[in-house]
Amino acid sequence: MQVKKIKTKRKEIVFKNGTVHYKDSGDGAAVVLLHGFLEDSTMWNQYTQKLAGKTRRVIAVDLPGHGFTDSFGYVHEMDLMAEAVHAVIKNEGIQRVTLVGHSMGGYVAMAFAENYPDLVKGICMFFSTARDDSSEKKDVRGTVSKLIKLDHVSFIRKNVPMLFMPEVRKRFPREINMFKYRAAKMTKMGVLAANEGMRIRPDREIIARFAPYPIHYVIGRHDPVLHVDSLVEQTSHGPHITYDLFENCGHMGHIERRADCLKSVRKLILKAEKKG
Repeated sequence: MQVKKIKTKRKEIVFKNGTVHYKDSGDGAAVVLLHGFLEDSTMWNQYTQKLAGKTRRVIAVDLPGHGFTDSFGYVHEMDLMAEAVHAVIKNEGIQRVTLVGHSMGGYVAMAFAENYPDLVKGICMFFSTARDDSSEKKDVRGTVSKLIKLDHVSFIRKNVPMLFMPEVRKRFPREINMFKYRAAKMTKMGVLAANEGMRIRPDREIIARFAPYPIHYVIGRHDPVLHVDSLVEQTSHGPHITYDLFENCGHMGHIERRADCLKSVRKLILKAEKKG
């Protein structure tokens, strides 16, 4: 029997001096999907079709400077991005949400949790961290900003494949090329503003430690962006924080281990919905 495809509505709202775009699918308890750096809401297309339905609503946001959403200055702080997400939720009249954030999207989710704590039912840190950058990583981001200013498209084309495990890059040429193609459409300002926003983000691990709702980390053993030991250590501060660690997986689990990571995300969503 063929499964009926969930209808997705493309929407936009006025935010500050521009617009924020997002996709809205299904009905019921709300899940908000937040993409990572250089990505956009399309990264979640296959997950949306699996998660949305008659009892669950899935909203995938194009964060500032990404996808169809405008840029709002030279630095997109995570708090600004969280404010944009809040504007979407407020516009839709949603009371509480479960947040799923990939990489930078996880940083935004933690900023949202700090600024709008009563709206959060649960958070899935999807290949992401609640901690700030180390001094070494901040220096790297400073170098990245210089490379972006010189030629952001070349930076994108060179670095996108590095997010995947070397052993699996040949298995996903179409996905990698599509990622590069969509990212290359971003403006230099959008890429630079996001990188600078990540560089100056504060440590928000304390928000995760004392959260009254479930938090679940999805971790890749061979993530080239995040330190696995640090992520696992973050999950040791209470029974409300759990994790799944996937072998043969880099930073792009929604592609490298799509089905397994979907199960992991769904686990958090169900727990958050059950808790209420």
